[in-house]
Amino acid sequence: MERKDSPNTFFSIPMAKETILILDNEFHIQWTLKTLLENEKYIVVSVDTIERAIQNFREFEISGLVTEYWINHSNTIDIIIELKKISPELYVMMLTNEDVKEREYEAIMEAGIDDFFLKPFSSEKILLHLKKGLRQRKIFLQKRRIEHELNQIKMEKKILNTTQAGESLSANKSLP
Repeated sequence: MERKDSPNTFFSIPMAKETILILDNEFHIQWTLKTLLENEKYIVVSVDTIERAIQNFREFEISGLVTEYWINHSNTIDIIIELKKISPELYVMMLTNEDVKEREYEAIMEAGIDDFFLKPFSSEKILLHLKKGLRQRKIFLQKRRIEHELNQIKMEKKILNTTQAGESLSANKSLP
């Protein structure tokens, strides 16, 4: 079976578009990243407040977050920690023009940030790291799905063995 939109590919499965949330209070950064990512066919949502970011996480399946360190006089570390508890597979990239001290950097990385860049940033590096992070996210999700399926098979096997053992005992009791 050949798809019309890809004449040389057999049995192609269309890739689901991934949604990237941009959280930055600088309009220029939002616009630049949104344009860059939309050109790569990502679905992009950009917001400038933590509250709107949280609302978008409730409404959409977000694959990646590109965030500024400081938003409206507060850092985004606590929200990232909470998001990673809910979705450990979430890819998070942080961009900042803040002078980050070593202790702050350690806290950022411990919060679950996957990549960290200082502004101004290279568009090529952003895309390269984003694509790598989203590939790792897919692998994480596949691993979790396979582990779930394996656990289901183990449970079904255990139930089957228990049922067969019970039937064997019943058959033995009925023998004279």
